[in-house]
Amino acid sequence: MTQTNVACDRHLLGLKQLDKEEIVSILDRAAHWERQPNKVTHLLEGKFVANMFFENSTRTRFSFEVAEKRLGAQVLNFSAAASSVEKGESIYDTVRTLESMGIDAGVIRMKPIGLLAELAEKIKVPLINAGDGNNEHPTQALLDLYTMRKSFGEIKGLTVSIIGDIMHSRVARSNLWGLQKLGANVKFCAPDNMRSEELGEHAPYVAIEEALQADVVMTLRVQLERHDKGFIRSAEDYREHYGLTVERAGMMKPHAIIMHPAPVNRGVEIDDELVEHEKSKIFTQMSHGVPIRMAVIERALA
Repeated sequence: MTQTNVACDRHLLGLKQLDKEEIVSILDRAAHWERQPNKVTHLLEGKFVANMFFENSTRTRFSFEVAEKRLGAQVLNFSAAASSVEKGESIYDTVRTLESMGIDAGVIRMKPIGLLAELAEKIKVPLINAGDGNNEHPTQALLDLYTMRKSFGEIKGLTVSIIGDIMHSRVARSNLWGLQKLGANVKFCAPDNMRSEELGEHAPYVAIEEALQADVVMTLRVQLERHDKGFIRSAEDYREHYGLTVERAGMMKPHAIIMHPAPVNRGVEIDDELVEHEKSKIFTQMSHGVPIRMAVIERALA
């Protein structure tokens, strides 16, 4: 097998390309890492991983960095704001430059859609998608799946409602592909101008009242900057019609859980009192980011 083919097998570009068995394998391996008492291992000692963030992120980058260091890898953090990209160097040239310096894997977050797949065909080291445009965010969906599996024992048969800006959400896309492959029933709930017709072919859009009757109610972060573009009238208006208020949470099933990919706009997509409610798994989701990303990085390099 050529080096390029090996890299192809170890890329993680999205959940749409993974089969059920591979997703379950990652979740199982994350469970292994969550059980480990030692914070640091030497599994990837001598390996170099570059975190290449061409789009700002705090939680995702720190989560990857902690995961890499727990595995014993050497970590290089790359910020586009302080790089040659600001001077006009292309993303491809930047990634190619780091590859030529000897990195063993790259974690990439970027705004352009479709570029990551093109990079993966040309770069000979494994690439891990940390979010590309509104295409996919596979590790976020994997930690969401992991949280659901820990909460309910299995995902097959669950009904999961995803509420919010479906059109622009990479989290919604990755969760849709992963949940359906594991046998869950997915429903969307969104304002008319935040719906993706493409995704509507795979899961129905329902009213907020029906969405609340799911086993998992996942609200998405409202991009408040979209207010200037007319997608929402105001934060207050969005909360009134689509926010998970305390009153609406009272309509949920007794066993149901609340999820959110974060960061949370408290009092907009979800009321402040619900963020750390007994039904909420929001901070639990965050804690699962490290073992999931350990499993993904191990898959790429071990």
